[in-house]
Amino acid sequence: MTERVLVAGAGGFIGHHMAKYLVDRGYWVRGVDIKPPEYEASHAQEFELLDLRRWDSCLLATRGINQVYNLAADMGGIGYITAYHAQVANNNILINSHLLEASRLNGVSRYFFASSACIYPQYLQKQPDVTPLKESDAAPADPEEGYGWEKLFTEKLCQYFYEDYGLETRVARFHNVYGPLGTYDGGQEKAPAAICRKVALADNDIEVWGDGEQTRSFMYVDDCVEGIYRITHSDHRKPMNLGTDELVTINQLVDMASGIAEKRVNKRHDLSRPQGVRGRNSDNSLIKQVLGWEPSIPLETGLRHTYQWIESELRRTGRLPEMARRG
Repeated sequence: MTERVLVAGAGGFIGHHMAKYLVDRGYWVRGVDIKPPEYEASHAQEFELLDLRRWDSCLLATRGINQVYNLAADMGGIGYITAYHAQVANNNILINSHLLEASRLNGVSRYFFASSACIYPQYLQKQPDVTPLKESDAAPADPEEGYGWEKLFTEKLCQYFYEDYGLETRVARFHNVYGPLGTYDGGQEKAPAAICRKVALADNDIEVWGDGEQTRSFMYVDDCVEGIYRITHSDHRKPMNLGTDELVTINQLVDMASGIAEKRVNKRHDLSRPQGVRGRNSDNSLIKQVLGWEPSIPLETGLRHTYQWIESELRRTGRLPEMARRG
């Protein structure tokens, strides 16, 4: 019998890609979100518009389901999650608490939760040449306000649902996921998408938040969904990093995007803008040990696909004039 799977957050970026990945692997997928996918129709066999902050919606979403992939969240880039601490934390705690309990009551056998590298202590991320973060570094806790605390709390909630009820829960800590079909404008986009948009639209200057020397690693969405699936079906019950260990500065990310665009741009640094922690990178020792696998798509490869998609979207919506096309 075909296994029935719920992708919560299937109207969002990673959830949309996850639904397609699972359908391609032969699963029957129910996608659920408060909104449909923005850029193309869902690949799920069934898509329901439900507000997963509500208990009754979570009961409906999990009916007749064997596995849950919880990718539903109120989230966005650094500007968004630092501006709305109460809203982000409250919305996500409601989603996660209700969905776990509904999964238990409806007999779900396996449950994946998308956590974040934002749970890692800020005191370990004060230098651009940051030591890669290991899973054990999460304690003593000092996560990012709002979003980070909520993710860390839900990691423990997943642990308790396994210990008390036997629900097999799996947790991945995402490190900056990017790729096509993701938000690229409006305030909730992540750095790679924002930079690709700015470069595509730029004549000369682009705004860079902070001094651009803050560092991050970025994971292409195809690696992300592959990693989610592998972690979900592993025997490892503790949280695991899911990201690349290819560390770059934001200035280097801008240079990479402008090189792909075949443009020369001047960086105009705005030190008043939020820039998050000074440095963050993923230690992949555990995922390599447990899965014999790690995300491996180079940043330049993934960024090229992402830039080309964003550029095409800007053309399609009339924001990129004909004369601005690359030759």
